[in-house]
Amino acid sequence: MDAVLSGLFSSSEEELYILDCMAYSMVFMAACTFVTLLFENVPYGRYTTSKYGFPINVRLAWFVQELPAFLVPVCLVLWTPCAKTSLQPNQLLIAMYFCHYVHRSLIYPFLIRGGKPTPFASFVLAVVFCIYNGYMQIRYLSHYAEYPTYWVTHPCFIAGSVLWLAGWLVNMHSDHILRNLRKPGETGYKIPTGGMFEYVSGANFLGEIIEWAGFALASHSVHSSAFAIFTTVVLSSRAVAHHKWYLAKFEDYPKSRKALIPFLL
Repeated sequence: MDAVLSGLFSSSEEELYILDCMAYSMVFMAACTFVTLLFENVPYGRYTTSKYGFPINVRLAWFVQELPAFLVPVCLVLWTPCAKTSLQPNQLLIAMYFCHYVHRSLIYPFLIRGGKPTPFASFVLAVVFCIYNGYMQIRYLSHYAEYPTYWVTHPCFIAGSVLWLAGWLVNMHSDHILRNLRKPGETGYKIPTGGMFEYVSGANFLGEIIEWAGFALASHSVHSSAFAIFTTVVLSSRAVAHHKWYLAKFEDYPKSRKALIPFLL
């Protein structure tokens, strides 16, 4: 892995420059995605359509598309000289990242019950994003990120870590609720209840947005901030779309429930 990276970049300075460019490019992609999603839903799940390519089994798609977000960072940490992984702030931030993606890539796909196939185009874009973001996040944290010795006691790190944990727990609990909406043998959609679903239609999306916003605050880098921004754009759009869909489908859907932000939006 180190030989590959050495062949791609002439120096550490050049690689760091590329990592910075990747982060700013992700912010630009987030802006373009925001405009696109004003006119079109992300084409997977209940919004799946054949115009985006042939369908792939949802479990297989989730497993394969999320796996690079785990494998690429593992290769970077194990098979390259990681100058910063002995430092506590870097270790904790890398652990936050892996905590999410171990579950998302190795556990979550096999817990899915039913679910519509994923269009090929959505699948490919997800694979590319996971490779791109996995490299950007972990290469920066393991090789370049520098924090003062007191960073783990800094208010930004503490607040970010608390937000990350709260978001991760909300996301996990909300996914659990969604998986158990239907009893064995049942089909069709049901109104989710319990947890943050009592307040918003996109409780699982809210949890993940909070999670990566906390990660960005604790990491204090343009790379983590770009990821948080991109995540917010995609998932907030999906939460709003879900909310409208629920209101249209269920006459008894709770009218006080918001799309993404409790009591506000």
